[in-house]
Amino acid sequence: MQEQKATFEQNIHRLEEIVAALEKGDAPLADSLALFEEGTALIAACSVELDRAEQQVVKLMKGADGAPVELPFGEKEE
Repeated sequence: MQEQKATFEQNIHRLEEIVAALEKGDAPLADSLALFEEGTALIAACSVELDRAEQQVVKLMKGADGAPVELPFGEKEE
């Protein structure tokens, strides 16, 4: 059976759980290191997914002449 890839939202939720556990501070050092390692892997995976989404948004944005226009998020076209 294939393992299903976690969604972005599932990764963020797991990352929140890891942060809460690390902030609590009562895990043994080995467990804390394992959580930290898992968290850094989740951050990397989420970053890749966000970059991919940003590229997709940029491709979808087009100017008046049909050419793609890249605007920072939150900036309105004139």
